[in-house]
Amino acid sequence: MSVSPTAAVDRQRIEADIVCVGFGPATAGFLTTLSGHLLNPDGSPAIESKVAPGQPLQVICYERADDVGFGVSGVVTRARALRATFPNLEQAGIPTLTKVSDEKLVYMLDPIRASRRPLALRVADSLIRALKFALPVRFDAVELPWTPRFLRKHDGVVFSLGQFMQWVAAQIQSTGTVQIWPGMPVAQALIEDKKVIGVRLLDQGVDKNGNPSDSFAPGMDIHAPLTVVGDGPVGAVGRQLDEVFGVPPGHYAHDWAIGMKFVVDLPEDTPLKPGTVIHTFGYPEPEIFGFFYVHPDRIASLGIFVPSWFDSPVRTVYRYLQHWMLHPYLWRYLQGSKLRSWGAKTLGESGRHGEPFLVGDGYARIGEGSGSTNVLTGSGVDEAWATGVQLAEAVVELLKAGRPFTKENLEAAYVQRRRASWLEHETRIAEKSRDGFQRSFVQGIVGMLFTGLSKGRVAWPGKPLRPWQRLPSLEDYFRGRIPPDEVRKIRDDCYGRGVSAHDALMERAGWPPIPYDGQLLVSHQDALLLGGKVQAPPGYADHVLFLYPELCRRCATKLCVEVCSGQAITPGEDGVPRFEREKCVHCGACLWNCTTGLPTDPDRMAVTFRAGPGGLHSAEN
Repeated sequence: MSVSPTAAVDRQRIEADIVCVGFGPATAGFLTTLSGHLLNPDGSPAIESKVAPGQPLQVICYERADDVGFGVSGVVTRARALRATFPNLEQAGIPTLTKVSDEKLVYMLDPIRASRRPLALRVADSLIRALKFALPVRFDAVELPWTPRFLRKHDGVVFSLGQFMQWVAAQIQSTGTVQIWPGMPVAQALIEDKKVIGVRLLDQGVDKNGNPSDSFAPGMDIHAPLTVVGDGPVGAVGRQLDEVFGVPPGHYAHDWAIGMKFVVDLPEDTPLKPGTVIHTFGYPEPEIFGFFYVHPDRIASLGIFVPSWFDSPVRTVYRYLQHWMLHPYLWRYLQGSKLRSWGAKTLGESGRHGEPFLVGDGYARIGEGSGSTNVLTGSGVDEAWATGVQLAEAVVELLKAGRPFTKENLEAAYVQRRRASWLEHETRIAEKSRDGFQRSFVQGIVGMLFTGLSKGRVAWPGKPLRPWQRLPSLEDYFRGRIPPDEVRKIRDDCYGRGVSAHDALMERAGWPPIPYDGQLLVSHQDALLLGGKVQAPPGYADHVLFLYPELCRRCATKLCVEVCSGQAITPGEDGVPRFEREKCVHCGACLWNCTTGLPTDPDRMAVTFRAGPGGLHSAEN
């Protein structure tokens, strides 16, 4: 019999003053700021612990990934909050960090005529090609002569967030005031009488279904007056709080994206200088945006974002990433490059629309899962860090005043501090900037431009839909390109062989096969081995579960199979997908790419994504 989170099990209990869930940029900002206030110059406690009298505050952070730098991503940022904390950030010795030296915004034409482009875009593409003698059209792309101010990262920096997080963790732990425990997933928040009193760690020594083995070790209960939740947009604890406490009226988290990236060694003769930043749009599909950041020593981070408003039932990120790299504009730089590492993650794209209740009795929320991302500028790391700093300042204020961590006190100290900051001002400007994408790509682009130029006063209206409500069937999506009977035949053949159908369907629809070179262009499976270094420790239950098999059997789309970043979800013999934990990169895409909403709760899917260990093992991501 499996062990449920509420089963009567004898569990070890630890007392702390503050417990943190997840070690991302927000929690790093929180702990960096907090740790600077915990000791006096002579080493005595500046703030005394209530659970260990005479000692400094007892602060513990639990991170799901096996290392503090695993499973995150490369970034370009103006770094306002980061520089406020680290004024000498550029001299910190972080290997891949460098200042932005050149920025380009590039519109990509479709060189192979395979993408699905709306009429307005096809007309615009024809005009661009016809006038290429008078326009800056090179390599089937247009470098825009002007980048909107709200998109510029002038005086910003590019770096590997994984390496930055390792550096920050070392700074925090050197103070001796904070414990950071990687490889320790938090299963759930402990809630009593509508108050969060701590967290419970994941059970160990169980089989894939949660059945105890001879080495069964129940997850510990960590009790603390304050639980800081910074576990990202698909974190188990954050989603639990949303289910228990609800979300503010009119708020929702319906917009998402999968970000997938490669870290590569560029050719020795590359003309690209460190600090070069290239952002692209228009290809491989109009809705897909790309990025290319050049670090020192010929290292580059590059990848694409595939959003939930890209209404494709085969939105495979890995295949589209390869086509994007092969675009003539990019391939002239990438030919001869070699893959170093690879990764993927879910991005919350609802911005302030998705802001939950930021505080409650005994808890506070920070980071991307708290709705801090600026969806107009595409910036999230600096904003997440700022929320952590703001909460730390609020916590120090309450501790010194001897006030408990009630909802009222946290509202006054943290939420009001956040509301008065530049973060609140800018996320409000950005709040409706992407609503136009609910209607079309063209309306979305125009809407973003209107919002940015008007500082939020003008936006293109659009009613957000849940991702599963937007998707056409496979037959409808490929109508006019592949006969419906052939679509079903291709799908059934692929699923019968236990593989996804996107490669076969895309190639039948006109996308050319990928010319693998064994260095940069490699199969998805090879990327997992060469670049992802994916691992999963034994003794844990599966964290992806298909709770409603009958709904899965009736599902004809199986988008969870097509979109899976690590090929961990594959077609099952009985129509219910299979899950292989050893391949999962914990991107969370399956959670919001399920095409079957529950009849009783349209915001819940037939698939669930729980806390679990393992995943990517590369700090470059």
